[in-house]
Amino acid sequence: MSPGARGEREYSPAVEMEGHLIAHTHRERAREEAEGLCARMPWLTTAQAEELTRQYVLLRIGLTRRMLLDVAERADRLGEEYEARYRVLRRALLRRHAGAACATLACAGGVAAWTSLVVR
Repeated sequence: MSPGARGEREYSPAVEMEGHLIAHTHRERAREEAEGLCARMPWLTTAQAEELTRQYVLLRIGLTRRMLLDVAERADRLGEEYEARYRVLRRALLRRHAGAACATLACAGGVAAWTSLVVR
């Protein structure tokens, strides 16, 4: 069974770097959104705008983290469901092939027996 089939994640520097880049992109987008929000509130002082931006970025990062964890959890559950279904289908296919092989051998045995009777 592969590591991904058990819900484990394979480590690689490339995957880790990709994760950092994605997190950085999300953080920058959140900061830009917060700055856009603050720009629509000209009465905020610089300190208030910075604090609002900081709080908004923290909230967005938390929301993004929760959503990604939910998606990863769902993906793991689906992987387990698909693996279980695959095992059921594989067993059914094996039974069918075994049954077909048995039927073929029985027919071959019957033909051989019939041939030996006819030849005598």
